[in-house]
Amino acid sequence: MKNLGEILEKAEKKALSGAGMSLKQGQEFCAIPQGRIFEILPHSDRVRRHFKGMEVNLCAIVNAKSGLCKEDCAFCSQSVRYDTGVQTYPMIGPHGIVESAMNAEGSGAREFSIVASGTGIEKERDISTLSSALKSMKEKSSLERCASLGILGRASMKRLKEAGLQSYHHNLETSRGFFPRVCSTHEYEKDVQTVKTAKRLGFYTCSGGIFGLGESWEDRIELALTLRELDVDSVPINFLNPRPGTPLEGAAFLTPLECLKIIALFRFMLPEKDIIICGGREVNLRELQPLIFAAGANGMMVGNYLTTKGRDPEKDLVMLSDLGLKPRGASMRKTFS
Repeated sequence: MKNLGEILEKAEKKALSGAGMSLKQGQEFCAIPQGRIFEILPHSDRVRRHFKGMEVNLCAIVNAKSGLCKEDCAFCSQSVRYDTGVQTYPMIGPHGIVESAMNAEGSGAREFSIVASGTGIEKERDISTLSSALKSMKEKSSLERCASLGILGRASMKRLKEAGLQSYHHNLETSRGFFPRVCSTHEYEKDVQTVKTAKRLGFYTCSGGIFGLGESWEDRIELALTLRELDVDSVPINFLNPRPGTPLEGAAFLTPLECLKIIALFRFMLPEKDIIICGGREVNLRELQPLIFAAGANGMMVGNYLTTKGRDPEKDLVMLSDLGLKPRGASMRKTFS
């Protein structure tokens, strides 16, 4: 292994140029022992500060349609293939969505995403419900409006954009090579094409993955390179919180130091992108949650997740204040009309 200082200095320099680490540099970075994380953090923190300053993007979600999904994603408790005891219900009405959005705004969120389980939300009644909710959100709040509705076609995306949708979220989850071990009910390319469709329609695109599935560091590098090729705008990073009844219920937790190293990898690989820490941060990072920003994150999800409880948003706001960081205002991010 090369001199650690040399590896990190080159990684920082390449990131500050806007290009991000190469495949070879990524491999050298991933070979760094986790115990050296505190030598990595000053470099990743400088890259974050250079591109993102001291402001943090806060987002929140509503689980607008729960369970009843025909996909077999090994980590997901909402699949009908697994006996997980998760609550199931069809699409909630516009009022419920907007009410959740207003509550999220009151908790400090500046982006709100409507999330619905299933391969793709294409039924007319569901699109109409979502359109109505988006129009109402646009009238009643300053929230940035996002949705995560699966593998959605161009016509439905365009219709929702006309109703006020600004951002589209669709995770690739992991690398192309590892994906068949996680999901066998659809091809990886369909997810890639969904992100491409959203980009072509002018959406702010949000796509990332979930870590701790059994993937290698090479898989993590491959995912970062795929996201760079797609030129997504935001990268949500989730850490597996194993759900009872799923094939991955017995998976071991990532260590907090490994989580920080994953965040740093993505900041060095995708230096100009928003990197948002989402599900699983409480159980995986534990007392090291404040270090996600030094590792390179410039955003986090607040409130509850899809099927698990999150942390009290007030605690997150106190954490940001203690770190000298502040929530980013909705009007300060690039707008996508």
